[in-house]
Amino acid sequence: MKRLLVDLDECSKCDECGMLCSYIQHPDNNGITTLREFGHFAVVCRRCDDAPCVASCPWEALELVKENNMIKRHMMRCTSCKSCSRACPFGVIYPETIPLVIARCDYCLGRLKAEESPVCLQSCDHGGIRYGEFEENKEEGIFKASEHLLVKTNYKWDRVLETPKKK
Repeated sequence: MKRLLVDLDECSKCDECGMLCSYIQHPDNNGITTLREFGHFAVVCRRCDDAPCVASCPWEALELVKENNMIKRHMMRCTSCKSCSRACPFGVIYPETIPLVIARCDYCLGRLKAEESPVCLQSCDHGGIRYGEFEENKEEGIFKASEHLLVKTNYKWDRVLETPKKK
């Protein structure tokens, strides 16, 4: 199955993303912004037990999903106040990925012919996004964020899940 692969390290090198999107409902949409946000929540977020970003939101736009301990942003509630970005103790929520007007990427599902690639690939000059038969490979820094999205980053951390043994 073909999937999108977003390279967060490459995307962070651009001052301003000029990537185009062909999502029919939002022709001016910069879908890469939502992919970057989702990628950060899925891979880079430290998944704090107390989730200060969630607690800081005055509109309850962020939710800590219990099944996977991952942050989810409700677009219709978010006013782009960026309090979550300021509350994150690790700087994971980037202010530029929390715009007010935003639409989700639909991964061009059902809209591409077999030989076609999404418009975003054609308009990205820096290789920040790829489309193909990719699989998760943690040794190479490629992580599965969803069924249709993989995220590549060199940013790695290990959450200590075991209690230290007492001597």
